[in-house]
Amino acid sequence: MTITNDIFYIGVNDHKSDLFEGQYIIPNGMAYNSYVISDEKIAVMDTVDKNFREEWLANLSEVLSGRKPDYLVVHHMEPDHSANIAAFMELYPEAVIVASAKAFTMMKNFFGTDFEDRKMVVGEGDALELGKHTLTFMTAPMVHWPEVVVSYDSADKVLFSADAFGKFGALDTDEDWACEARRYYFGIVGKYGMQAQILLKKAAGLDIKIICPLHGPVLKENLEYYIGLYNTWSSYSPESEGVAIAYTSVYGHTKEAAELLAEKLTEKGCPKVAVSDLARCDMAEAIEDAFRYNKLVLATTTYNGDIFPFMKEFINHLTESNFQNRTVAFIENGSWAPAAARVMGKMLENSKNLTFAENSVKIMSALSEENRSQIEALAAELAGDK
Repeated sequence: MTITNDIFYIGVNDHKSDLFEGQYIIPNGMAYNSYVISDEKIAVMDTVDKNFREEWLANLSEVLSGRKPDYLVVHHMEPDHSANIAAFMELYPEAVIVASAKAFTMMKNFFGTDFEDRKMVVGEGDALELGKHTLTFMTAPMVHWPEVVVSYDSADKVLFSADAFGKFGALDTDEDWACEARRYYFGIVGKYGMQAQILLKKAAGLDIKIICPLHGPVLKENLEYYIGLYNTWSSYSPESEGVAIAYTSVYGHTKEAAELLAEKLTEKGCPKVAVSDLARCDMAEAIEDAFRYNKLVLATTTYNGDIFPFMKEFINHLTESNFQNRTVAFIENGSWAPAAARVMGKMLENSKNLTFAENSVKIMSALSEENRSQIEALAAELAGDK
């Protein structure tokens, strides 16, 4: 893929893996992106996952057309991008690695060497001259590892953004960008919204025409849309008006309550209602919905004096990703000593700027007429017609 006259894509598509990072379902695969800047000097931008070494090296050789690379720029040391550093350095013994100081420490851990005689340490504001292309580096610690840098090519106005602006999905599949980018963001980067905001502020002063991430498509058009979404996500602001309902159910009664609430919300004109059965759905999709919409309903059973395990896992994911700035409501079920609402509230007590709904639902085993009235009242409150 030719990105500009001098910048080429040499990444790979992974349709072999069923999970990314051992937990995220990737039905449409994954892209591991790598690039080449061909100038008076040649810079290779990152490597790819170890399982695609030969394919990547073949892509590189084709773009090089007999020339030798001068630099390997390492933006991020996670193995899906760095696994082939040692193989590259063995194949091209005159090349120099360009990376942050922390990245070289990680290289020693991964490969047993930090390539002492062939390394260039870069930090905030440092530049790498390639000819007409100059790469200027910005540090991006904890987006989403501590060693991360991004770089900006002033000639073609390209931001090499590391894992920022990444998404799930291989590049040879056709799918909506926002859905899988949102799921990727809140699964992978979500905890580090403040750090992502700092990076966005740094990038705001640049004239960016193209964004080249390490996962997902190269972004060339309508960059305001992508940057705007990234700003919304990293500031923990709701993206859309709507209600996410996440539930667990043992014998179907809590499920009945969740589905009845969804029905009532739809009847009252709620713009979007997303319902997730946490025991069966993709947990990352449920997390995505919780951050996408401005209201969240948690419905679960009391279980061993606590809450059902899938709900506990879900709330742990939310709090780990700094869930905030939302309205939250509870539906609890307990046959003799209901405690779910109290436990869920306790788990969320350190989350910032949460508003808890005035109405709640307490089920004692099976749904009663009183519960149906409670659900009606909760639906009215969440739909805004108290």
